[in-house]
Amino acid sequence: MEELLKSLKKLQINLKVPKEQRNNFGKYNYRSCEDILEEVKKVLDKENDCTLFLQDELVMLGGRFYVKAIATYTNGKENISVSAYAREEEEKKGMDGSQITGSASSYARKYALNGLLLIDDTKDADFTNTGQKTQPNILQKTQEKTKIQLNEKQWIKTIEAIMSGEKTIEQVIAACELTEKQTAELEFLAKSEPSEEERYYNEIKK
Repeated sequence: MEELLKSLKKLQINLKVPKEQRNNFGKYNYRSCEDILEEVKKVLDKENDCTLFLQDELVMLGGRFYVKAIATYTNGKENISVSAYAREEEEKKGMDGSQITGSASSYARKYALNGLLLIDDTKDADFTNTGQKTQPNILQKTQEKTKIQLNEKQWIKTIEAIMSGEKTIEQVIAACELTEKQTAELEFLAKSEPSEEERYYNEIKK
């Protein structure tokens, strides 16, 4: 086990995974599960005889299904494993059942890898005009005397404005009196990867 721990430590030190993905809604950069695996392969190919594999299990907790992802680092004789969980949503706009499960699996696998490989997954928010980074809570309530309510057509136009960069999520929250559904959709968009954002946008236009 000592040699396996030394090998894993070396991988943790040498592994570099830049945040090359962009979430245009949340205005931050991030790394995906696929990005991590691609860089892991490069380091493993060059530096040791160990390997890393992932597996998923469906578990029931509190009456809800969770995807349990297990990341295992092994030399063929001994193993080091880390697990992470992601809950399947009952439904998600623009996604069928298999896509919901796949999204939960990807999320759980990413965080299992983060734990095993000591990857910090703090989101990189945009710089403000003062040059300082901020990480705003997109659901923070802002106190305004008057806020506008958006009907369905106005909501679609608002989403289009966010996607084009004309507005930010923070500006929409500050100016609009959002319904619970609209707030939940903004939260989903802020955490989604670009492919999920596109599916959502196409769905609300129907």
